[in-house]
Amino acid sequence: MKKAKILLVDDEERNIRLLEAMLLPEDYILFTAKDGEDALTMAHEHSPDLVLLDIMMPKIDGFEVARQLKKDEATKDILIVMVTALKDVESRVKALEAGGDEFLSKPIDKSELVARVRSLLKVKAYNDYMRDSKAMLVKEVAKKNIELQWALGKLKGASLDTINRLSRIAEYKDKDTAGHILRMSLYSVATARQLGLHVHTQESILYAAPMHDIGKVGIPDNVLLKSGPLTPEEWIIMKQHPAIGSNVFHGAEHGFLKLASIIALTHHEKWDGSGYPNGLQGKTIPLVGRITAIADVFDALTTRRPYKEPFSLEESFVIIEKGRGTHFDPQVIDAFFAAQDEVLSIFRAHSNGHDEVKVYSILSPGVGNE
Repeated sequence: MKKAKILLVDDEERNIRLLEAMLLPEDYILFTAKDGEDALTMAHEHSPDLVLLDIMMPKIDGFEVARQLKKDEATKDILIVMVTALKDVESRVKALEAGGDEFLSKPIDKSELVARVRSLLKVKAYNDYMRDSKAMLVKEVAKKNIELQWALGKLKGASLDTINRLSRIAEYKDKDTAGHILRMSLYSVATARQLGLHVHTQESILYAAPMHDIGKVGIPDNVLLKSGPLTPEEWIIMKQHPAIGSNVFHGAEHGFLKLASIIALTHHEKWDGSGYPNGLQGKTIPLVGRITAIADVFDALTTRRPYKEPFSLEESFVIIEKGRGTHFDPQVIDAFFAAQDEVLSIFRAHSNGHDEVKVYSILSPGVGNE
């Protein structure tokens, strides 16, 4: 157990020697100061647990020394015993207001001195223990929080990778399925961010959007992979995939799975009501459906499909703009074009087989954090 440190402050040498004689048998570490200025210097150098502080001193009196010790962050926890011959209540009140914790009246009684010092040092030791325990707890909590965030990031990355891989089942015969799923979801997040949606909503879209075409597992290959135009009968079959996809998530309780159900059902609806499967119009189409509609079409335009060659980026942006107010929500189109630089970066980064994505990079500062 470490020894307690006590600073003795008095401008009279004999008073210092008397205090030392009374306290030395108690095995404390003692320091001395001859005036207020010296006391402040010694307090910062040695960080005593307790100060026995004379009030009536030249230069800086004990009241001012106490005030300065208590207002300084480095010395505010030092206990101060005001040693004084002053008996009046006004002086004692002034000492308390200055920061004194206890009083000792001159002439000092040894038994009282030792008892007061022992009692105060027990209080100081307890306060120090509580302070250090709190600091250690805060540090440990911060460490655990960092570890938890790291583990959560790894879990999210694994979850998103799993979702992307399982979503490929819907279009497993399309060589660029993985790229399409990733690009389309990232375009959606970029657009959602420009619309000012909360970062948690952006993240939910990132998880849900890859499953937009999950309903295609229920569409026959001769329709799904047909290289030419679909017949009216085949279109009827193809238009069933949004409802099939939505039904896959029927009864889901997790937020992003519920969102996936909405996206699967509504990403082929059109602003003017001419879309499918329910012919929804305007803002009766959920916002996530309006966002993913643009992302899905843009990616379809810019990539090769069984029935067509890719359009250039310039042509694709023109076609999206032409859909303003008919196919697409004008407000969402504005957000999509506001994110054009990011859209182009996503296209370049994920159009050559680079289909891996990490959550922390998608939602990092400048790419989606708030």
